[in-house]
Amino acid sequence: MSKVTAYVIAYNNEATIRTCLESVRWADELIVVDSHSTDATEKISREFTDKVYQHEFHGFGRLRNEAVAHASHEWVFSLDTDEVATPEIRDEIRRLLDRGPEADAYFVPRKNYFLGRWIRHCGWYPDYRQPQLFRKDRMQYCDQLVHETFELHGTVGHLKEHVLQYPFQDIDQYLAKMDRYSDLMARRMVEQGRRFRTHQLISHPVFTFLKMYLGRMGFLDGRPGLILSGLYAYYTFIKYAKLWELQRGPAVGGEGLR
Repeated sequence: MSKVTAYVIAYNNEATIRTCLESVRWADELIVVDSHSTDATEKISREFTDKVYQHEFHGFGRLRNEAVAHASHEWVFSLDTDEVATPEIRDEIRRLLDRGPEADAYFVPRKNYFLGRWIRHCGWYPDYRQPQLFRKDRMQYCDQLVHETFELHGTVGHLKEHVLQYPFQDIDQYLAKMDRYSDLMARRMVEQGRRFRTHQLISHPVFTFLKMYLGRMGFLDGRPGLILSGLYAYYTFIKYAKLWELQRGPAVGGEGLR
């Protein structure tokens, strides 16, 4: 059976990283790439592996490629600090590698938990974003600040079992993450040469809400589906507001909120 390296990228994730790393103890090699956390993230990580590396954050795409570069084995399994690999996905990966994979990369379905329930709509299930199991020499991430894409030189497949994700403990944590991600996304849009248009502050948030709540049937997730759709619409508004701010240039100081 081929051996597998599991990697996790981290930054100030002391609240979740222990559960995450515990769920991938079965991997033949475990790597943590930390961006100089100021909490106990590194200390906790070293309880599970001595392969903890520090890298400056220059975007998620580059950070993931740096993590993969540390991998010793042909097959790589990616897990985020807010995710948990179930025993079922562990067993499916083992069976796959034992019999010989037919593809070079595999998407893994993710079940997301938010506001007291599993979100099955809003575009949150099965939530395929990137292959999480792949041959090291066949896939690489694009060098993007956030919402990184990938390049695959080979074939892709889909696994059946799940990874569990707990992306936000509550609305406050969503808003905190949103602030960071909207900033990164605005900077990415500037790098791409995209220009701000006033209508984007209205049309894009409205479209995001309608797509999630109606098009992707978020209404079937009850109040959490409504709240989640509204939060993503708000994220979209802030993202374009920050794009305007970046292209407007440095602001002259002010008192702000009093």
